[in-house]
Amino acid sequence: MTAFKKAIVLVSGGLDSTTTLAIAQALDFECYALSFDYGQRHIAELQAASLVAEKYNVKDHKIINIDLGQIGGSALTDNAIDVPKSPTAGIPVTYVPARNTIFLSYALAFAEVVGASDIFIGINAVDYSGYPDCRPEYIKAYEQLANLATKAGVEGTSFTIHTPLIALSKATIIEKGVALNVDYALTVSCYLADKKGRACGVCDSCRFRKAGFATANIADPTHYQ
Repeated sequence: MTAFKKAIVLVSGGLDSTTTLAIAQALDFECYALSFDYGQRHIAELQAASLVAEKYNVKDHKIINIDLGQIGGSALTDNAIDVPKSPTAGIPVTYVPARNTIFLSYALAFAEVVGASDIFIGINAVDYSGYPDCRPEYIKAYEQLANLATKAGVEGTSFTIHTPLIALSKATIIEKGVALNVDYALTVSCYLADKKGRACGVCDSCRFRKAGFATANIADPTHYQ
């Protein structure tokens, strides 16, 4: 029997994280999916995450509750801040303070518990909204922290944070996913998705997604409002 390496994969239910999960499985990792109910407006993405985890038959899928709405400061977690429906300059208000640091910390804890040394996250530094925690230098720094701040790291485990999409355009990500038979109709990327998971078509996430399918010349299976 083949001995699969274990990996934690952050699965939001969106296009990028689903592609990342498909890539991890194609690399013969035994995948443990990790999602977060963090007080986000687009809670429908968690329903998508569950469907994705089931489709890919992951070893385990945990949904962690963290109410970042108590902190606020982001259009995704604070109803007093509107989600932009047109491009904005600088780091947009959809940035959630320290989100990837929080998510990766839970993934690191999960990795220690199940004996995994690999963590996959679908961040992207090309077609992205300017988030500081989607940059290669951030991932490099966090990987160093992971190997310093854990029992497993001290005892000789070397943690690797995989970012297979970080240097890819949205169109290339979609092409790669289609080659891996990813069903993008299951995914929800929209920041303003309704309870049925239907996308608004105008937020940053929708615009990047729509442009990606158009550039790749692949039919967009997104369910729109």
